Amino acid sequence: MELCSVAHLKSQPLWLLLLLTLGSISLLKFTLSFLTWVYVNFLRPPKNLKKYGSWALVTGPTDGIGKGFAFQLARKGLNLILVGRNPDKLSEVSDSIRAKFGQTQIKTVVVDFSGDLNEGVDRIEKEIEGLDVGVLVNNVGIAYPYARFFHEVDEKLLADLVKINVEGTTKVTQAVLPGMVKRKRGAIVNIGSGAAIVIPSDPLNAVYAATKAYVDQFSRCLYVEYKKSGIDVQCQVPLYVATKMASIKRSSFFVPSTDGYARAAMRWIGYEPRCTPYWPHSLLWGLANSLPESIIDAWRLRFCLAIRKRGQLKDSRKKE
Repeated sequence: MELCSVAHLKSQPLWLLLLLTLGSISLLKFTLSFLTWVYVNFLRPPKNLKKYGSWALVTGPTDGIGKGFAFQLARKGLNLILVGRNPDKLSEVSDSIRAKFGQTQIKTVVVDFSGDLNEGVDRIEKEIEGLDVGVLVNNVGIAYPYARFFHEVDEKLLADLVKINVEGTTKVTQAVLPGMVKRKRGAIVNIGSGAAIVIPSDPLNAVYAATKAYVDQFSRCLYVEYKKSGIDVQCQVPLYVATKMASIKRSSFFVPSTDGYARAAMRWIGYEPRCTPYWPHSLLWGLANSLPESIIDAWRLRFCLAIRKRGQLKDSRKKE
C-alpha cells in the first residue's frame, strides 16, 4: 500500500505537487501564527513589574488611558509619580487611588505640556531624584477636536500636537531614562495609535497620525538601543478606546473602557516593541491588513468626513 502511495505521488504533475507543498506550508504558518496569538493574548504570564523598580511615572493620569494605567500600576504594588497639568485633578486621582490601594505612595508633578516644557521637565527630574523609577508610561497626548483638512488646522493646534505628542514624550523619556541605565533595568511604555500603524492612512487627522508615527519609530529605536541594558521599550498601539479624546462615551466589545484597556496593557509590558494589547483590536488589525489599502483609504475618508461634518455643525450651534 505504501509503495502504491509513493507511486501515485510520483505520477502527479509537478505543478500539483508544488501547489500541495505551498498549501501545506501556508497552513503550517497560519497554525503557528494562530497558536502564538492565543498564547500571547491569553496564556503568557505578565511580567512582575516590581522587578523593574518600586516606582512608576505616568503622564496624563487624570483621565482616559493614563488614569486606567495609574490604577492598574497601583494594583500591581507600584508607587506612583503622576504628571499632569491640573493640580485639582491630580489630587482627586491621587485620593481615589489611595482610597482603593492604601499602601501606595503617590507624588504629583504639575506640568503643562503645552507650556514651558523645559521648566516642567526640570520639576520631574527633581521629583524623581533618588527614586527607583522602574516603569515610565508616556501617555500624555492630544488629538484633533474633530477631523479636519490639513489647511484647516490652526497654528495653536498644530504647535500643541507637535509639542505635546512628540516633544513631551521625548523629553520625559530623556529625564527618566538615565536612572534606568544606571540601575540596568526599566520598562518604558509609549502610547501610540492605530491611526499611525494599523490603517494605511488617517485622512483629516494628518498631523495627529504623524506625531504617533514618530512615537512608534522613537520607541522601536530605543528598544534596539537599550535592550542589552536591561530596559524594555514598547509602543502600545490601541485602536478606539472609550475616552473623551476619542469622543466615545460607551464601551463595547471592540471599544474597551479605559480600565479594560489598561488591564490588558499590563500583560504586555516588557515584551514586544510594538503591540496591540486589547485582543479584539488585533482582530480588526488583521482585517485591515487583509484588505487593499485603497479600500481602507476610501472608507476612512468617508468616515472622517462624517465626523468633520458633525464637528462643524456643533461649532456652528455654539456660535448661535
